[in-house]
Amino acid sequence: MMDGDRPEQRLAEAVGRAMLALDEASRALGMVVEEIAPGTARLSMNVRDNMINGHDLCHGGLIFTLADSALAFASNARNQVTVAAAAEIQFVSPARKGETLVAVARERASMGRSGIYDIEVTDRASGRLVALFRGRAHRIEGRIVEEDPA
Repeated sequence: MMDGDRPEQRLAEAVGRAMLALDEASRALGMVVEEIAPGTARLSMNVRDNMINGHDLCHGGLIFTLADSALAFASNARNQVTVAAAAEIQFVSPARKGETLVAVARERASMGRSGIYDIEVTDRASGRLVALFRGRAHRIEGRIVEEDPA
């Protein structure tokens, strides 16, 4: 994660650290939060042997999970508890064992307690587009971390 100088950036990074510490699913899949800021996040995941399906490709559900985790980090980065309300994915090209997938989430719209996020999943080495994911997130009660009143 980055070390931000702005208060909102420092808060987003604290939220990212706190969320990852509690997110056993993302950690079990080896996801790394590379960058987080209000409304955006970049996560990566290496495609391991145990992620390969019967066609010798990365299981689509795991690609979806990476994109969904990127949605979670981006939508919670302002320290308001936010959950996924809907999502869809289009698989563009296959991912293979040994590749590193990168999911970049960007907030596209925010209205009331809802937001819409686009996530692109690419192969790090080639830049090849693997999947396009769109998620809708809904803010609920609560904070992830205590905010510094200073």
